[in-house]
Amino acid sequence: MTLPNLTQKVSIAAEITTQAELAEKVYSLSVRAPEIAATAQPGQFVQLRILEPSFTLRRPVGVAAVDKQRGEVTFIYRAIGRGTAALAALMPGESVGVLGPLGHGFGMGYSHPLLVGGGMGLSPLLYVAAAYAGKADVLMGGKTADELFWTELFAPLGGRTFITTDDGSLGTKGFTTTLLPDLLEAKDASYDAVLVCGPEIMMRGVAKIAAAHGLPCEVSLEKRMGCGLGACLSCSIDTAHGRRKVCKDGPVFPAEEVFL
Repeated sequence: MTLPNLTQKVSIAAEITTQAELAEKVYSLSVRAPEIAATAQPGQFVQLRILEPSFTLRRPVGVAAVDKQRGEVTFIYRAIGRGTAALAALMPGESVGVLGPLGHGFGMGYSHPLLVGGGMGLSPLLYVAAAYAGKADVLMGGKTADELFWTELFAPLGGRTFITTDDGSLGTKGFTTTLLPDLLEAKDASYDAVLVCGPEIMMRGVAKIAAAHGLPCEVSLEKRMGCGLGACLSCSIDTAHGRRKVCKDGPVFPAEEVFL
């Protein structure tokens, strides 16, 4: 399985073009960053920093969309702490520090991948789906129908969308792993890979099912990243090939390398 090479990263103060609340405490943020828009690959991330002295740490956020013509990059994030709350308070015309694009993204050489996501893990899969231009289907899961505002975001990107909810309020009742075997075993199934982002317990379950069906599976890991450059070692993990850094060697890995 070949993953994309690292692209040239830049550090800029990017102007915010739009900031919108999609759901409770979930925001879509777009910035003007043509240098990053020109090279960012699906599955990569950036580090965002509030440009005030009291905020020194950067926060990793996956790339959700890219508009190369306008030179804009979009991120979708949840405001869960002081830093992201301050990020959500920024308005169009203000600036935010952006370091990126960082890490390795998803493989883009498949013919018909199935994207599987849960929660905020669906954010980077938006860019993957857009890049596959209708050749990728999406299986998304949430606790309730209210959490799956994502359906409206994926709808214009082509491909089929399959939905599961824990309470059965939308789509199939259960988890993504409940429906996944049926999708892979359907008579018209022609998937050649499964690309996953979401809670680790979900990704482990999806990876196990994909392996049982003989399909390559790529997973995007989420770890606390201090620098995003591989220097601080805070995101180091054990893999089949020894210690690796999620920010530099990932965040996307072949499932069999990290779920030993």
